[in-house]
Amino acid sequence: MTSKHSPMASWFQELHFSDTHIPITIDRMIPVMPAGPVPAVPGSSLYLSNLDDMIGARVFTPTVYFYRSRDLSSNREAVVKTLSDALARVLVPYYPLCGRLREAKNGKLELFFGPEQGVLMVEAHSDMALAELGDLTVPNPAWLPLIYRLPNEEPYKIIDMPLVIAQVTLFGCGGFSLGLRLCHCICDGFGAMQFLGAWAATAKSGTLVTNPEPCWDRDFFKPRDPPMVKYPHSEFLRIEEGSSLTMSLWKSKPVQKCYRVSSQFQAHLKSLAQPDDMLGCSTFDAMAAHVWRSWVKALDVKPLDYVLRLTFSVNARPKLKTPPLKQGFYGNVVCLACVMSPVHDLINGRLQDTTRMVREARLNISEEYVRSTVDYIEVDRPRRLEFGGKLTMTQWTRFSLYESADFGWGGPIYAGPIDLTPTPQVCVFLPEGGTEAIGTINTFTLAPLLLLVVGVAFDSEFELIAPADEDEDGDPDEEDDPEVAGEFVIEVVVEP
Repeated sequence: MTSKHSPMASWFQELHFSDTHIPITIDRMIPVMPAGPVPAVPGSSLYLSNLDDMIGARVFTPTVYFYRSRDLSSNREAVVKTLSDALARVLVPYYPLCGRLREAKNGKLELFFGPEQGVLMVEAHSDMALAELGDLTVPNPAWLPLIYRLPNEEPYKIIDMPLVIAQVTLFGCGGFSLGLRLCHCICDGFGAMQFLGAWAATAKSGTLVTNPEPCWDRDFFKPRDPPMVKYPHSEFLRIEEGSSLTMSLWKSKPVQKCYRVSSQFQAHLKSLAQPDDMLGCSTFDAMAAHVWRSWVKALDVKPLDYVLRLTFSVNARPKLKTPPLKQGFYGNVVCLACVMSPVHDLINGRLQDTTRMVREARLNISEEYVRSTVDYIEVDRPRRLEFGGKLTMTQWTRFSLYESADFGWGGPIYAGPIDLTPTPQVCVFLPEGGTEAIGTINTFTLAPLLLLVVGVAFDSEFELIAPADEDEDGDPDEEDDPEVAGEFVIEVVVEP
């Protein structure tokens, strides 16, 4: 096992955050309407695809962005006006974000428009300085007051809610945060980055900037008639929990942990994880396999013959060829890949074998798999998330969280999620924050990443696989996994 004082210990480090109380005062609520005419009229509606209406998408995705005072002008009040004016401009081409969700026949969601809907911006302030919030590069559940929730808002409510809720909190030091809640039913991670980038570019330039032009076109994913389900879709199977996994995570108060995973660790892990079939693997395949095995070992899951599931999102955009997806489409275009394995094989088997299964599940997502997913949901619409024996991984390293969020005051110190504890069976790969992340966040291997997980201490399990040769340079290669993408599943629906 690697010594805590070994240079290799820096390859994988737990990052700590402080339990800070942030007093917030809400100053005003600002309904934001489109700055110009839009094609929607009260009483009209828009179609949502079955990919938009997957049960895992029926959530709001909370993210926060911090901006230093040195990047701001002396007029702090101009921050809120600049952001709200730019949001109003960008809502003209992104007008569907002004609508509301409702359930139509068979429980399917649709987007409808009523009078004076719009989105919601909240202006708030705190006398604290950003420096008092602790390390702003490590996701911290204590930041939750920076994300606005409506009074008496029910958990996981999406029906008849504003689809964009943005809280701007001005701090005593002159810095500010933008806490954003965006409904996952309207856009996936790439779509959210497209919208955020348009909003930021519009704020920075003072005039509307949309590149590419947003495209709704959810009819692209209408089910076939009749539906043709050609795969078993084990990602949606209703499985009764027959192991200790779920109970061990939910019976005690979950604790969020964050680890820094160096590029050297990723590169070396990939070299160890190469399957015997000589077909290679991606860095994501190796990381996902290793985290899954370590997670199951750390939880000491029983019984050993119980079959567990690993699910992760795959960006299906590159798979769609006949016809291709229109440029600027910002809806959900993700499918869940699923790997299944008995506990015994995970903890006693080889990393190479688990990596091969992850690779095969990733590559199994095809254009036909996307169409089959749409048809499966049409035939047997899932009513709740299935947690039985499942870990869900979501990769945010492909999202331009930092590049898309320069509103004119420089890039954010931190951009990303806050709190995973409502979903202890989810872990997230995040790009590392800071100026060194700009320009490198779109590749999995070129930069260090953050592993955000709930309730599992990975130290010993990850050290067991640290390389014995401390002189190995561990330089990462530049292979991309462009199809692997994170879906926004930070909040989930839990039903008894």
